[in-house]
Parts: sequence; C-alpha cells; structure tokens
Amino acid sequence: MIRKTFTLTTLALLLLSSVPTFALAQTRGRTSRQSQTQPATSLLASLPESDAVALVKVNRLLSDMMPKILANNTAKIAELNASIENFKTRTGLDPRSFDEVALGFRYTYPREGVTKLITAALAKGTFNAGAMVAAGRLAANGKYREEKYQGKSIYVFSLDESIRLFGVIDLKINELAASPIDANTLALGDPRSIRSVIDASTGRSRVKSELVGLASRDPNAVIGFGGNIPPQVLQNLDVSNASFAGDLSGVRQAYGSIGTTERDVELFVGAKMVNNDAARNLSDTLEGLKQLGALFAGRLAGAKGVLAKSALSNLKIVTQANELQIRTAVAQADIGPLVGR
Repeated sequence: MIRKTFTLTTLALLLLSSVPTFALAQTRGRTSRQSQTQPATSLLASLPESDAVALVKVNRLLSDMMPKILANNTAKIAELNASIENFKTRTGLDPRSFDEVALGFRYTYPREGVTKLITAALAKGTFNAGAMVAAGRLAANGKYREEKYQGKSIYVFSLDESIRLFGVIDLKINELAASPIDANTLALGDPRSIRSVIDASTGRSRVKSELVGLASRDPNAVIGFGGNIPPQVLQNLDVSNASFAGDLSGVRQAYGSIGTTERDVELFVGAKMVNNDAARNLSDTLEGLKQLGALFAGRLAGAKGVLAKSALSNLKIVTQANELQIRTAVAQADIGPLVGR
C-alpha cells in the first residue's frame, strides 16, 4: 500500500520523463513566441464537449523546459531527434511546427471496471494545415481514405503499425484521422473525434467554460489540465486500500499545471471535493502518506531516489474550503537522468 500510494505522490513528476520532446537540438536557438492568432484559452475553448481537457504549450516545452532538463544528456537528445524524424516520415506530421496542442478527453466504459479515453486534439502553429495533411497523404503511400463532413475533408490514414513515439512511448496505431480546421489549426484523432471537433468549430457542443477555466488557472504554465471526475471513474481505479479509496471517492474535479523556473520544474495539482470535510480527510491521509513516503524514498537508489526525496521535501498540502491543493518542485537536472527509462 505504501509503495502504491507513494507512487501517486511522485507520479506526475516521473511522467515528465515521457513528455513529448520534439527535436530538442533544433529548438535550442529558438525564442519563445506566443501563438500568432489565438490565445491559449481560445484553443481550449474550441474543443468539443469533453470530460477533461489539457493544453500543452509545445513551443515553450521545446525551447525552454526540455533543453534544460536534458542539458547533460546529449545521447537522449540525439535519440529523440531521430525518433521525431521517423514519426514525421511515417505520418507526414511534424510536431516541430506546433506552437500549442489542446486535448479533449471523453470517458467511456466498455465493460465493468474499465475506463477508456477517447481523445480529440487541436494543434495550432506556424504550419500550413492543408500542406501538412498533403504530406501525410504522401507518407501514407496511398493507404488512406477521405471522408466528407460538414463541408470539410477528413483524411483517415491506415498505419496499422507500431511507432516508437519520440523515442519514449511505444504506440500501436491502426488509424489516424486529420482535418484542417483553418489555415493554421489541425484536428487530430479518430474519425468520430474529428467530426466532434468540426461540430465545435461551428459553435455546436463545445467544451464547458468551467473546464477551460480549470486548465487555465496558471496562464504561465507549460502544461495545464482540468477535468470532471465522475464516481464511475473512481470506482474503476485499482485502489487496494478501502480507507484511501473512500477518501478519493469525494473528488469531483481535478486540475493542475506543470511549469518552470530558472532552476526547477514545478507541479501543482488541485482537487475539488464534494464538501469541506472530504477535503480535510483526504489532506490528512496524504499528510500521513507523505511521512511514510519519506521512509520509502530513503530506500530508493540513484536518480529515482534523488527525485523522490526532492519531491517529498518540497511537497506542500493545503485545503481551502472544499478544495485540496498539492504543490512541489524538483530541480530540472534531477529529472533528466530518468527521461526515457
């Protein structure tokens, strides 16, 4: 139980080791720029109706955050650069040209005890969306089909192969759909998700402003997220301790952000609980687990131990009415050795 719960405390930081790190060597000389057409909140607000949303400011991720994290790991930079070139060759999509990516998630429950996500993505950048789709058609070597919906073209690429995405994540991709929404915005997902994005672009069934607000609480964050947590999602979690599962059952919304300072990566996670008592109960549980986690962290060796000790020593847990808030920070240099492991 201690091991599983301690992992929850440091999971978000460890996940940075699998953040998409696109062509870092090429981005070291780039200066950070704002999206030239729409603010970040506008891209999030263009998503279709969703249960959760996230925004990744890709340009800042590439030009600021990841080069600092991997400053002492040139071999990993070279590996990731090769991986992104391979991804571009197979799909025609070049993530280097993305300024920001907004993600919308819908929960589905295909069978008892299982929660799956349906994802729709909007990528905005300096690219020409039509030209990027055309490159995808060439890369697919004829293995694609075109569908029409609401006057727009949806291109469905039949990949049916495994791709090592960004040198870190192994994905099995059967079909990838793409559709230009405007000159500099590309919708990505499966055909059903793309149709929902097209509907949203006409003003129909857009994501609720409350979720956009949750994911945008920190306008300076590199990554922001927010979502509703329905009871069924919590019930489907594999939490072996009944007491801890009971504390989690009071969560109704979660939100947070990942950002940087000159030296650190900062993580913030918040939860809106069903009432004030539920927030205090979960806070008390996490404080106890923090103390137990410190004992467990002492047994971890190498880079994992350094990261865990740093995350726990900087961990702050507070409650404000029915909201629980967790903050921590770790040195960027402490994350680098774990990237891609």
